[in-house]
Amino acid sequence: MPFQAATATPRRAMTPAAFVRGVVAAYVRYGRDPAEALSKGQVLPDLVGSPDGRVTAAQFEALAGHAMRELDDEALGWFSRRLPWGTYGMLCRASITAPTLEVALKRWCRHHRLLTEDVLFELGVSGETATISLHEQRDLGALREFCLVTQLRYVLGFSCWAVDSAIALRAAEFPYSEPVHVSVYPTIFCKHVRFDAEAARIVFDKHYLSLPLARSAADLDNMLKGALRLTVLPYRRDRLLVERVRRVLREARGRILGADDVASELALSTRTMHRRLREEATSLRDLKEEAKLELAKQELMRGRTPIKRIAEIAGFRNEKSFSRAFRTWTGASPREFRGRYR
Repeated sequence: MPFQAATATPRRAMTPAAFVRGVVAAYVRYGRDPAEALSKGQVLPDLVGSPDGRVTAAQFEALAGHAMRELDDEALGWFSRRLPWGTYGMLCRASITAPTLEVALKRWCRHHRLLTEDVLFELGVSGETATISLHEQRDLGALREFCLVTQLRYVLGFSCWAVDSAIALRAAEFPYSEPVHVSVYPTIFCKHVRFDAEAARIVFDKHYLSLPLARSAADLDNMLKGALRLTVLPYRRDRLLVERVRRVLREARGRILGADDVASELALSTRTMHRRLREEATSLRDLKEEAKLELAKQELMRGRTPIKRIAEIAGFRNEKSFSRAFRTWTGASPREFRGRYR
């Protein structure tokens, strides 16, 4: 079920019929009849050709899972050679013993080349972001979109499962024109989606790379019993959410950010952000106070910036309210704190 978001209800049909046609195309390539697979997924013949049809996650999992077994090709005809049933399970096993997500993804990129060189994975880090890119080495033809979307969902789904955390994407890019079913892309990936890009890639906060893997080989055995569920994002808890909020607040530097502003920066709804912060035993208000204190301390320790200016940078309306709050936080006035630091 590579194309269903975890936040959708189990019966909600979100997977485009275009990807159902991708499975059917695999049968055509191998000269086989897809009837049994379509029956397993309870997909009606009329839906297969529908330009705007949808199937549920459960339907697509049943359809694709049966096809992969029956055709003995987990790539469903995308590549110049078959990837026999169990291939991606082997790739997961090669990655699961890594100490961190970064090491696991480097292994994934390296070992995937042993499976096929038709597409090459690359992990890159620049500034505060990490990028997983797919470089096409041959013409993928009509199955291009189906292949690239699924490949990125495979690696993203495994990563989320391995570190037991949702990985919030900053952006997703694809090297083809906007499809007619473009409305499902924000659900599949994130709201910042770009087409006609140089390559297929997903972009996220690099700090996820340092998270330790939270799964064992035994956990992997259990997960692979529902192999395609690997590509679903079942994690509501974002283990970096608090730090991501802190970063947004630190970078504001005097701009007054409301809850809607912060949530927008995180690509979350305001309600979801508040709920997830409560799950992490904190609140936006507490994090704002913490950010103000840290910013004020940094400016006071840095040098001769006037107290009035530091109050503005920290987001206070005037020096008096800043001094009162700072004394509450530290037991000292801003001037006393600066004197002690020196």
